Amino acid sequence: MTGIWPLVHMPSFIWVTGPKDDLWLVRTVSILITVIGLVLLSAGIKKRVTTEIKWLGIGGAAGLGFVDVYYSLNDVIRNVYLLDAVGELLLILLWLWAGQRGPVTSTSKQHVQPE
Repeated sequence: MTGIWPLVHMPSFIWVTGPKDDLWLVRTVSILITVIGLVLLSAGIKKRVTTEIKWLGIGGAAGLGFVDVYYSLNDVIRNVYLLDAVGELLLILLWLWAGQRGPVTSTSKQHVQPE
């Protein structure tokens, strides 16, 4: 959801997150985050969650979370981004939990031996 926010209403995004010098960069990151989120959501809904999809979820959340924490603690971005980092940590934990269950695919079939 936070990925699409700057595309829908940039003024409120800037009001909460602080002034930005390069709005083109904000829009670029926003589009990438939105596309990745939609792919992950689609894979989950269709039950086509492969190992690669899980690592995309974990890696994307870890990268965004690291940026949120590092730059917030170094006073480059506002501390409101630490809330986003909490969300990213939750996503990582959920992907790791899902990873313990193994890949889920819509084409997986259970083979039952006839009696």
